[in-house]
Amino acid sequence: MPLIAGVDEAGRGPLAGPVAAAAVILSEDHSIAGLNDSKKLSPKKREILYDKIMNQALAVGIATVDEKTIDRMNILNGTYEAMQMALEDLDIQPDHALIDGFPLPNQIIPNEGIIRGDEKIEVIQAASIIAKVTRDRIMDKYDIIFPEFGFSNNKGYGTPKHMDALKKCKATPIHRKSFRPVRDNFPTLSWYRKNRRIGWIGEKLAALFLMKRLYEIKSINEYSAPYGELNLIAEKNDEIVFVEVKTVSKEQLGSPELKIDYEKISKLEKAIDSYLIKNETNKNIRLDIITVFLGKGRPIIKHYKGIDIC
Repeated sequence: MPLIAGVDEAGRGPLAGPVAAAAVILSEDHSIAGLNDSKKLSPKKREILYDKIMNQALAVGIATVDEKTIDRMNILNGTYEAMQMALEDLDIQPDHALIDGFPLPNQIIPNEGIIRGDEKIEVIQAASIIAKVTRDRIMDKYDIIFPEFGFSNNKGYGTPKHMDALKKCKATPIHRKSFRPVRDNFPTLSWYRKNRRIGWIGEKLAALFLMKRLYEIKSINEYSAPYGELNLIAEKNDEIVFVEVKTVSKEQLGSPELKIDYEKISKLEKAIDSYLIKNETNKNIRLDIITVFLGKGRPIIKHYKGIDIC
């Protein structure tokens, strides 16, 4: 029998975050019951089916295209790009691909578009579920960094809470600048200064910096009484990393890392101890410093690992 891949995407309409796509090849005699258009399934059901598909499919390919690429090539081409990358990510090359919606241009694998394919074709339904769960998990991670926007609930779509936050906090680095509501609410450096949000955006940029380097962000602005906030808490390679973030704009004098003296380190040490008393762990512990310089160009971010603590 020819190998047929189903291909679908998730995230064309949101104002923030990537578009995700998946390609799935199922065996003729698979035992996965309950496949359907991911939009018609509950989050819990999608998670269950996600695991079943990942365990039983002959091959699964997953790809994402970030907001910067979407802004550069537009959302339609960004979606095509994600779908093509998902097909390329398959361990087995299919003989044919069925695409939800319209066929893919410039694709060497013969393919055809199926309008509302996610309502009719099992392999497309499976791809729909994989793409949706993949993207939802990414937005859940962004929610930890940007709790003001409610990404865990709205997944980047323009809900009333999201739109209110967009007007109050302005667009974040993960918003799609080419989408009009974002373009109309894009911040400037002077806006950050005027609204005293230099440190706020610096912490967000530092968290995104770590996330792209495969750190899992566990918390942002964790209050550890009575010693104050721990800016970021992250994990990587079975190690808990506490991060102090220092942000300055071009008009401010001095290097931000020089603003962290022994007294500050001592206070951080006590805050970490207080946190660990409440959150016991056997993992290794590390204190890092991230500095963020904001100017007219791209932010300059430096990461100093392993500051000595007793």
